[in-house]
Amino acid sequence: MRYRLLGRTGLRVSEAFLGTMTFGEDWGWGAGEEECRAMFTAYAEAGGNVIDTANRYTEGSSERIVGALLGSDRDRFVLSTKYTLTMDGTDPNASGNHRKNLARSVEASLQRLGTDYIDLLWVHIWDPNTPIEETMRALDDLVRAGKVLYIGISDAPAWLISRAQTMAELRGWTPFAGLQLPYSLLKRDIERELLPMAANLDLSVAAWSPLAAGVLSGKFTRSGSEGPSRVDRAAVSERDLSIARTVDAVADELGVSSSQVALAWTRAHRPWIHPILGARKPAQLADNLAALDLELPDDTVARLDKASAIELGFPMDFILDTTNDFVYGPSGQRTEGRSGQY
Repeated sequence: MRYRLLGRTGLRVSEAFLGTMTFGEDWGWGAGEEECRAMFTAYAEAGGNVIDTANRYTEGSSERIVGALLGSDRDRFVLSTKYTLTMDGTDPNASGNHRKNLARSVEASLQRLGTDYIDLLWVHIWDPNTPIEETMRALDDLVRAGKVLYIGISDAPAWLISRAQTMAELRGWTPFAGLQLPYSLLKRDIERELLPMAANLDLSVAAWSPLAAGVLSGKFTRSGSEGPSRVDRAAVSERDLSIARTVDAVADELGVSSSQVALAWTRAHRPWIHPILGARKPAQLADNLAALDLELPDDTVARLDKASAIELGFPMDFILDTTNDFVYGPSGQRTEGRSGQY
C-alpha cells in the first residue's frame, strides 16, 4: 500500500480507503461482526490506514463495530465519519448541516466509536437550507476544540465547495481537505466540474461506489456470477451493461478480475483519487485490494475511456473546441499552457 498527502495537509492517507457501509446487518444485506473483523484485518495488514464510516450507516452499528475493531490501535488509523443524515426522522433538527445537528451528531459518533476525536469529518451531503457560512464556522470550532482534526465534504456542487474554500481562506477557518464523490466507469459526470475544481484547489477525492454497486464486478454480465444485490438487474441500462462487458473483456485479456480493472481505472488518470473499497465478504475485499498492484496499459485505459465516454457539455465542450483559434489566433497553437488545468 502506498500513501499520499490528504489535500493541502500533511496527513498521510493510504491509496485506498476501507468503506464500512456494509458493516452491520441492520439493513438486511451487510456483514456480520466476524466478517467485518476479517475484512478490517486484511485491509490493515495490506497497509491501509483510512477507515470510512458514517453516523447513519446500518443505523449506527457500523460506527460501533469500527470503534471495537480499532481498539487500542485507534491512533494508528485515520478514522473518517460523516454527519448530516437524520437519526430521528420525527425531529426537524436531527438532520442537516446546521450547528445544532453537527454538535449532536459528533458527540453521538464519538460515543459509538469509543474515541475522543475524529481524524476526518465529512459533511455527508449539501443541505441547501443551511448557509455554508454557518457550516464552515461550526466545523472550524470543532477543529479548534480538538474533537475533529480535518474536514471534507461529500455530494455537493462545485460552486458551493469553491465558495466554502474561499471563505475559509479569507477568514482563517479550517478549509476542506477532500471530497467524497461517486466515480466509476458508469458514472463519470464529476469530470465536468468537480474533478477540475479538485485538481486546481488541491483537494483529494475519495471515490464512492467505484464498482457501481457491483455492476462492474461482472455480477450481471458473467454467467453464474449473479447473486444478492442492492441493484435491480432490470434497472441496469444497456449502456451500463455494454461498459461492464468491455471491462470483462479487458479483465480476461489481462488475467485479472473485472473488479480489479474497474478499480484500477479510477486511479489511472488521477493518482489523488482514492477508491473506497466496500465489500460484504473477505474474499471480495481481497480481490479489490489486488487492484492496487494493477497498472493498466495506456491503450487499455484509452479503450475503457472510449467505451464509457461522456459529453462534458457547456461550457467545457465549447471552451475546448478547436474553434478556439477564433479566441487566441494562430499563435495560440504555439503557446504551451499550464498542465493539469483540466
